[in-house]
Amino acid sequence: RTIWLKSTRAQVVCGRLAMASISAAPSYLPLALIDKCIGSRIWIIMKGDKEIVGTLRGFDDYVNMVVDDVREYTFTPEGKKITHLDSILLNGANITMMVPGGDPEESDSKGAGGVAK
Repeated sequence: RTIWLKSTRAQVVCGRLAMASISAAPSYLPLALIDKCIGSRIWIIMKGDKEIVGTLRGFDDYVNMVVDDVREYTFTPEGKKITHLDSILLNGANITMMVPGGDPEESDSKGAGGVAK
């Protein structure tokens, strides 16, 4: 069992508190990391064939999200369709991945480094 104490990491071993090495990189819980993204651009990859890029305005414990200034990318056999929306409410159950500050247009412009659809 691991117990997190401020900036140090401690482990309970046989009922005693044993100090472990301090990690140089900060560790964040998932919701705390998402909270740091409020007000900034975020790339959200949804289940199915949609990706969303916009400014994160808020979220709840279920990771339902309100996103403003949205570009919605829909991928079909005919190609990519882009829809612009002022605001959108996303159901957290349909979100598969989030990329803070990311943008699929930037990935496409880098060539082979982007994800193929």
